[in-house]
Amino acid sequence: MSNQTTAPLTPSSTGQLSSPSGTAEAALPVDHLAYWKAGFRELKTFRGHSHGVWSVAYAPDGQTIVSGGVDRYVRIWDIETGRLLRSLRGHTADIRALVFTPDGRTLASGSEDRTIRLWNPKTGEPTKLLFTRYDHNVCSLSLSPDGLMLARGSHNKDIKIWEVTTGTDLMTLLGKDQYDHHWSVCVAFSPDGVHLASGSDIGKIRIWEVLPSGEEKILHNGHWEETAEDSTETRGFFIEDDGGFQKPMEFWIGAMVFTPDAKMLITGSRDNTIRFFEMPTMNELRVVRGHNGWVRSLVVSPDGKVLISAGDDNTIRFWDIATGRNFRTDKTHSGAVRGIALSPDGLRLASASWDRTVKLWEGGVEPAE
Repeated sequence: MSNQTTAPLTPSSTGQLSSPSGTAEAALPVDHLAYWKAGFRELKTFRGHSHGVWSVAYAPDGQTIVSGGVDRYVRIWDIETGRLLRSLRGHTADIRALVFTPDGRTLASGSEDRTIRLWNPKTGEPTKLLFTRYDHNVCSLSLSPDGLMLARGSHNKDIKIWEVTTGTDLMTLLGKDQYDHHWSVCVAFSPDGVHLASGSDIGKIRIWEVLPSGEEKILHNGHWEETAEDSTETRGFFIEDDGGFQKPMEFWIGAMVFTPDAKMLITGSRDNTIRFFEMPTMNELRVVRGHNGWVRSLVVSPDGKVLISAGDDNTIRFWDIATGRNFRTDKTHSGAVRGIALSPDGLRLASASWDRTVKLWEGGVEPAE
């Protein structure tokens, strides 16, 4: 990847990176804050989806990206040539979430058809189908750091965790409040594998101990704000006859991400805010505002210095995690940006949009012609 030579390779205490290209300079520490402040430009646009794109994921080897959306195909793209390598067919509704195992041998896709499908991304062969009898729309997937456990967030109140290699249903996480029927729509494993965070449709956040107990450790109000006439018991009741909500869920959690050191959880919501919480206490550290629409996707650079967010306001925004400042906003997409993914070395960004495109970006100083 020739673009890596253009990065301002300033020493960093934590940003030691390796690159698929294996070149000497690529192994130098990169200050991602300096890199993304130095520039931002579009490298490629991948066209092929016939409808909006929900999700994008970067292969661990940095050679391909995958995308999925309303047209129900998982599409695999070659990064260097921009070619569509294959379209994986099987889902019967919107594909909402995509994740690779760390070894790159398995790709998981979660869909509104209530199933999770596991694929061999090299051959395109489906390997497993994960679902339970009472499942509803799958809208979030997260892998444990070792790639052995897969958690799903959905239009259910429970969180299911599967063993990836065998497809075994390992555990079901259920909150302590048996009367709380709100959906656990968003999930994220912590980088140390100790905790799982989940966000609900009304904006509340739970922190779970995954192993050995599967126990709810903290229930935090998160983005949710109670008002006098609007308590949690009466909010957002689903009306089957109407096929809609009694009240809009204005605090719905759209995205969750941990910093690489697992010391901070960052969440984005339909209330347009991004919130920073200290782990494992869940003390709120900061609220940042800038998006004018639902915050749908969050990623953090490998050195933990940069937060990148995307939302329904068609923007991609870059934030300095240390200060909470928004230092770059891109408005290239003509539709909501529903998914973003960083390359393993943190030097490229892929974005998936409702404008039916997937775009690839890089930072750093513009290379000389």
